[in-house]
Amino acid sequence: MDPEEYVERVLRVVEQVPRGRVTTYGAIADRVGHGGPRLVGRVMANYGGPVPWWRVVRADGSLPPSHGDEARAAYLDEGTPLRPSGRVDMPQAFWQP
Repeated sequence: MDPEEYVERVLRVVEQVPRGRVTTYGAIADRVGHGGPRLVGRVMANYGGPVPWWRVVRADGSLPPSHGDEARAAYLDEGTPLRPSGRVDMPQAFWQP
């Protein structure tokens, strides 16, 4: 798959995640049908600024620490279910692309 096409496919999936819900890097990789969670993470790190990047989390419901404060504000604004630890409540918030 062409690298630019891969980036576009990943970003299109992220744009589809509903407000208040999240998906994982691995679920996006499965949906796009190529690469794995790390490749999706690289796409998000390099090109994810214009899309709702906070809706893509690790399988345990966490984001990289550098995104925590900004993501938490977005989660609270959108009503995303959170655990007391601050991580996303995956059973309630997960959206399967």
